Amino acid sequence: MSKVDVDIGADSISSSDEILIPSALADATLAFMEENDTAVAQITPEQEKKLKKKLFLTIFCFVSAINLLLYMDKATLSYDSILGFFEDTGLTQDTYNTVNTLFYVGFAIGQFPGQYLAQKLPLGKFLAGILATWTVLVFLLCTAYNFSGVVALRFFLGMTESVVIPILITTMGMFFNASERAAAQPFFFAACMGSPIPTGFIAYGVLHITNPSVALWRIFTIIIAGLTFIMTIVVFLWFPNNPADAKFFTVEERVWIIRRVQASTGSSIEQKVFKKSQFKEAMNDYITWLFGLFFLLQQLANNLPYQQNLLFEGMGGVDALGSTLVSVAGAGFAVVCALIASLTLMRWKNISALTAIFWTLPALVGSIAAAALPWDNKIGILANICMAGQIFGIPFIIALSWASSSASGYTKKLTRSSVCLFAMGIANIISPQIWRAKDAPRYLPAWIVQIVLSFSLAPLILLLIHFILKRRNNERLKNYDENFQGYVNKYQLVESDTSSSNEKGVTVAHESNLAVFDLTDLENKTFIYPL
Repeated sequence: MSKVDVDIGADSISSSDEILIPSALADATLAFMEENDTAVAQITPEQEKKLKKKLFLTIFCFVSAINLLLYMDKATLSYDSILGFFEDTGLTQDTYNTVNTLFYVGFAIGQFPGQYLAQKLPLGKFLAGILATWTVLVFLLCTAYNFSGVVALRFFLGMTESVVIPILITTMGMFFNASERAAAQPFFFAACMGSPIPTGFIAYGVLHITNPSVALWRIFTIIIAGLTFIMTIVVFLWFPNNPADAKFFTVEERVWIIRRVQASTGSSIEQKVFKKSQFKEAMNDYITWLFGLFFLLQQLANNLPYQQNLLFEGMGGVDALGSTLVSVAGAGFAVVCALIASLTLMRWKNISALTAIFWTLPALVGSIAAAALPWDNKIGILANICMAGQIFGIPFIIALSWASSSASGYTKKLTRSSVCLFAMGIANIISPQIWRAKDAPRYLPAWIVQIVLSFSLAPLILLLIHFILKRRNNERLKNYDENFQGYVNKYQLVESDTSSSNEKGVTVAHESNLAVFDLTDLENKTFIYPL
């Protein structure tokens, strides 16, 4: 029998010996399940229906509210630009683009250390710390009076916010099974696509303040920061680290949640040990880099929503009040589309790539029309800018969720998410720079980059990923039962720490639930990739 292998790698599967895995390297919910699993009966269909409803009313609403605030904060400068921010800080179109670029420099730098800390620290408390820092930085923006102050604050805000979305998606993965998570993702992203609705109405209200003693953009920023502060308190008190300590679920419900997720994904729920072998596997798996390339190309268009209000002003005939209402209308349209996308994914399985491609088409058509329509057709250009600037968020969140769910092994998932969001950060460093003041008011070079790279080439990469993973699934399904039994016989749990030898007196236990071993998708040939 082999010694305990602290850092399990894909090559270990080929060994003829049994492989012993210390319990410290297994699923973080293992101790909770060992204590409570046998005492909890199997869930009935009626109980499962109630549990799903409770999950959506608690966890889903929680992460969606945080996501909404995240995108309200990101859009703060866009709305500040029509509330006198440029005049008070001396910003121009080009320096505004530099501020947006520096935000994503911080975002890219924060990815790998942030994801590492998210794995090592209690997830809920780490998120609360992020929100507290984020609140302080937004409040400090009210004191900015020049370019250097704005740049510094936005850089650190980007670094602080860099891992919020991965934490929220990881939380969704802990509580929802694979099909529910796929269907819920566009609903989840509707929160950020819908962020211009509450943000726009807040800005609209601020614009109606007469004879203010404080600059309107400062009032607007204080309101947004205040909302973030309230959310910080709520997250600190109630946001769960994982299903085992979720305060708003009974012990019985927690057991059911863990069972459902592990049975659906075949992967661990949480793992607090950073595994170097899984990091290396994620970096060597070309699927990781295909997803990274998708985000690099697709997110070159991500500055469009932040340029939207400036585009409206450049068109003429659209004042500050009008531009906020147009943004609200565009966001409402995007939310409706996100709901349709969710219902589609709920009804039909394994269509992530096709759904993402379909919802890229409105952005492609809108971009072509916005660039090609005669300049005097203001209404047509306005409508197409709104369509192009809002809808492409649906493919983004579908792909981000798919990138995570198509990897097994907790460290591998986080590593892949880091690569994807690092690529997104690089794209967003570049993106503001393609909107050059000299190209105003039509910005044709920016539209061409988006049409060719973001809305044409990027979706084709998702189609390629679909065919590669489908081929892997077909090969695995041929010998599924044989592979499953082989892994059950090969892997064993050892009640010990992460020492490198099997000490005398430890308990060795076989586990029929492969999810507790925290194997990667390349280690576990019974893992079936979601499509």
